[in-house]
Amino acid sequence: MAEIPEELRNIARGWQRSHLLDLESLSREEILQLLDLADTFKQLTDNCTRKLNLLPGSTCANLFFENSTRTRTSFSLAARRLGADTIDFSRSGSSLSKGESFIDTAKNIEAMKVAAVIVRHGTPGTPQLLAQNLRCPVINAGDGPHEHPTQGLLDILTIRERLGRIEGLTVALVGDIAHSRTARSNLWGLKKLGAHVILCGPATLVSPRWRELDVEISHNLDEVIPRCDVLNLLRIQFERQEQPPFPSVREYALLYAMNKERLARAKEEILVLAPGPINRGVEVTPDVADGDHSAILNQVTNGLAVRMAALWLLCGHAA
Repeated sequence: MAEIPEELRNIARGWQRSHLLDLESLSREEILQLLDLADTFKQLTDNCTRKLNLLPGSTCANLFFENSTRTRTSFSLAARRLGADTIDFSRSGSSLSKGESFIDTAKNIEAMKVAAVIVRHGTPGTPQLLAQNLRCPVINAGDGPHEHPTQGLLDILTIRERLGRIEGLTVALVGDIAHSRTARSNLWGLKKLGAHVILCGPATLVSPRWRELDVEISHNLDEVIPRCDVLNLLRIQFERQEQPPFPSVREYALLYAMNKERLARAKEEILVLAPGPINRGVEVTPDVADGDHSAILNQVTNGLAVRMAALWLLCGHAA
């Protein structure tokens, strides 16, 4: 095992949590610890391109019950960058089809001496259930529409990198707020770090009850764009909806897609994010997605750094 760099030890000092289940329950200081660790991992690994052998002999288990490209691959690469091995579980072909319970399946995987379980599931609360039944750390990689804490952290890290701060910024989360775990994690993290959050989208997807969390609600993107420092463009999650939330995709794009005309009315340093997968021409046009204001691919790189930070903090920093 490589010697733990002193800068990592200093940032991790005082961390007490065994799991990473959400951002709602984290304090401002804990969120900043994770962000600072991710920053440091980027520096120590040349932007996440080199290994830092801090978890040799450890194995991280990916339990993904929903489709994933970025998150599953990112967690696997993050573990390997730390010197750990990974195993990937999929429901198809598993003993769940033979009647084994979800908890028993997870306990059997834990009995193979894994260092951490990373879980994605369509049912909210699944990671919390695992945390109550397993001894190893559990990391939430998305539980239904509830939360996706590492996505929220990587979005916030990208904002801080590009704009230098979070406090005092105005950040609009645009699109399918009702079904977005990314929106919830961003909301909690941004508010705790002092940002003003606007939730913007069709009335069918942005309930006025969100105001109870002290956020601004808008159904008109054109009205809020001039005030925004950051736009985070969320995918419309048709797979979670029983009925279409608006008359047509074309109408949604007309009212809410970020295009060059809207970009021209934004602040000069506007930052455009999208958690992916992006639907070009629906949430964002190709010229904006690939333009100078976009940090979409930076988000992906920062996902590696955030997940390295989370895995090491939960599995190895006390070693």
